[in-house]
Amino acid sequence: MTTIVLADDHHIVRQGLRALLEAEPDFRVIGEAGDGLEAASLVERLQPDVLVLDLVMPGLSGLETARNVRRRAPRTRVLILSMHADEAYVLEALRNSAAGYILKNSSLTDLVLAVREVAAGRRYLGPPLSECAIEAYIEKAKAAPLDPYEMLTTREREVLHLAAEGHANAEIAARLSISSRTAETHRAHLMHKLGLHNQTDLIRYALRRGIVPADI
Repeated sequence: MTTIVLADDHHIVRQGLRALLEAEPDFRVIGEAGDGLEAASLVERLQPDVLVLDLVMPGLSGLETARNVRRRAPRTRVLILSMHADEAYVLEALRNSAAGYILKNSSLTDLVLAVREVAAGRRYLGPPLSECAIEAYIEKAKAAPLDPYEMLTTREREVLHLAAEGHANAEIAARLSISSRTAETHRAHLMHKLGLHNQTDLIRYALRRGIVPADI
């Protein structure tokens, strides 16, 4: 039996995915989450075989959630479900330990195949994504200069995401179960590392990098 956790901020999407996946006799959905922080915590607790994860999530992006899951539940395989077919998104997903990437307009057959492939320990890229193109893109990216974002700690990335959503230090502290002073310190450190000077710079950076959607 393949156990699955679903993470998408739209309840109706999760309902649809659950109905489709549980129609398979060897699939069992054991949990659902509506934001990235909740998803990472739920996966750590339930240790599912597969996490089906939306790329754009509140609280913590899908990419950062995948990174957190790798640390908290290394046995769980992450399948990104996204509307973005751009190779840059796929590359970032693979860099953040995603085992598969499938588009939201894919067929049920493709979705079921994707879950089976990643659960079996293989990598899956749904059509029309090209494995060869992704491999070439990865090789090209290896020569790129170090991204300052990679210097951020996991906690600093969590604070960055929440700050970009407009949360004050006290709200960030409550979400992450840390003190307001600690949240303030993390915010100061990440802004220094990224060369940001104010909240406007932070939001622009988050939008440019795709950490938060443009309509947030």
